Amino acid sequence: MNSRNWVRMFLTTLLVGAASTLITSFFVKAGSYGEYLQPVDLFEILGLVIFFTALGLVFSLISQMGFFAYLTINQFGLGMFRGFWVPIQVVLILFTLFDLIYFRYKSADGETPIFIYLLVAAALFGYSLVIAKIKANETNTKAFIPALFFMFVVTSIEWVPGLRSTGSDYEWLMIIPLLLCNTYQLLLLHRITNQKAAAEGKELTSSAKSATKQNKKQRSKRKK
Repeated sequence: MNSRNWVRMFLTTLLVGAASTLITSFFVKAGSYGEYLQPVDLFEILGLVIFFTALGLVFSLISQMGFFAYLTINQFGLGMFRGFWVPIQVVLILFTLFDLIYFRYKSADGETPIFIYLLVAAALFGYSLVIAKIKANETNTKAFIPALFFMFVVTSIEWVPGLRSTGSDYEWLMIIPLLLCNTYQLLLLHRITNQKAAAEGKELTSSAKSATKQNKKQRSKRKK
């Protein structure tokens, strides 16, 4: 990936994070907005918009750090563990699934029913499966497990600050932008690289055509 494509991905991911967090805040933190609607206080509402937009930029940065960290770890794992890297990722996916259900339920001391944690983990895992399947269909089948690992395990790790916050508002306010940013980056990466490969292929094709034309001209001159 060249610097131009990296800057493009960086800026557009920031936009995705900011916009998704702001939109999510309208639903998750509707009470905060409602306080300044009766009577209408535009200054305070603008302050909330700026706050949640800035928070979205932070979530986007967390997502991007996790994405590029995983790209590095994935290359390291392929080089060190080779054929064992995929089974290792599967084990870590299963452990994360267990952690999101059992350990969170234990840490809550039974205050929250376990089916809530089951539902959240299943929703996150199901969404990750769908995105991993799309990634595999658009690239190759070998990308399925790495994509699932990134969407499920890495997203769960990035979500830890939200899980440790008091109340569930910031849990939802954080997970939705993280999922959208991670999805965007995962599905954009191969499109950028494919565009570059396609451009290089066009250049090679055009150069080959021009070389063929020159050879034909030289042959015709020799015949004359």
